[in-house]
Amino acid sequence: MLKEESSPLVRADVAVAEAYASVGNVGIGFDILGHTVEGAGDRAEVRRIDTREVRIAAIHGVVTDLPHDAPGNTAGAALLSMLHGLDLPFGFELTLHKGIALGSGMGGSAASVVAAVVAANALLDEPLPREALYPFALDGEVVASGSRHGDNLGPMLIGGLVLATSSRLVRIPVPPDWHCALVHPHVVLETRRARAALAGHYALSEFVAQSTNLALVLAGCYSGDAALVREGLSDVLVEPRRAPLIPAFARVKQAALDHGAFGASISGAGPSVFGWFEDRASAEAAACAMREAFADAGHESDALVAPIDGPAARIL
Repeated sequence: MLKEESSPLVRADVAVAEAYASVGNVGIGFDILGHTVEGAGDRAEVRRIDTREVRIAAIHGVVTDLPHDAPGNTAGAALLSMLHGLDLPFGFELTLHKGIALGSGMGGSAASVVAAVVAANALLDEPLPREALYPFALDGEVVASGSRHGDNLGPMLIGGLVLATSSRLVRIPVPPDWHCALVHPHVVLETRRARAALAGHYALSEFVAQSTNLALVLAGCYSGDAALVREGLSDVLVEPRRAPLIPAFARVKQAALDHGAFGASISGAGPSVFGWFEDRASAEAAACAMREAFADAGHESDALVAPIDGPAARIL
C-alpha cells in the first residue's frame, strides 16, 4: 500500500504533485490495464483554503482552454468528490500545469486528476493511502470520458503496470529491463469519438481470444516470460475498430514489430501507438522507426522510451 511521505518542500497550505503519462488498455486490457511512462506529465498546485469549495485559479501549459468551473473540469470534479466524500471542513484552490496534450492517448485528463488528488491528499490532516484516492479520481475521469475506468488512473496513483477494477488496484510485476516505446503523432483524437467507434456487435470468439491474450500477458509478466507476452500482446477486439481513426497506424505498428516488439497497439483511445520491448536499446531503435512511419504519412510525432514498470505520481 503506497503511503505519502512527508517532505520539507510541502508547506501546510500548499502542495505540488506530478503525475506521469500512461499507456491505457495496453491493447488487451480494455479499460482495466495500464502503465505509466516517465518523460511527460501534468503538475497540480493545490492550496488549502478556508472556504468549503473548489476553485480553479489558472491552467497553464500545452492545453489552456479547459473549463475553469470545478464540476466541468476533470481535476476539479475529483477534488469536489474528495471534499464531499471526506466531509472536509475546508476547500482547495487548484492551478494546473498541463504537460500532456488532450486527445493524445497518453492519459492527459487522468494525469490532471491524479496530480490534483495526490497534492490535495498531502494537505489533509491525516493523508490517505494512495488506493483510497481511487474513487475520487474515478469521479473526475467521468467528466472526460463519460465512464468510470481506471486503466490510466490506477498506474498513475500507485505506479507500474496495474490491473484496475471498479474498486481495486493490483500492481503487476514486470521485469525492470522491459521497456515501452510510446510515439505520439501531432494529431488529436477525442476520447469520446474513439469510444463511439466501438459501438456494434462482437462475436463470442473475439471475447475468448481477447481473454486468452490478456491471461497470457499477465502470466508472462508475473513469470518474466517474454515468450508468453509475445504470444498474447495482440488486441483482436478494440484495435481493428479504432485503427482507421489513426493515420498510418498499420505502418507504425509494423515498424515496432520489425524492431523486435513483443507486440504493439493503440495507447488508450489513440492516436499514440506503443510497443513493448525486452530492453531499452530495442525500444529506442523502434521509436525512431515508428516516428519515421508517421513522418512518411505527413505527421510529426514525439517519442517516449521508458521502463514499463514506471513511477507513481509524486509530491514535488
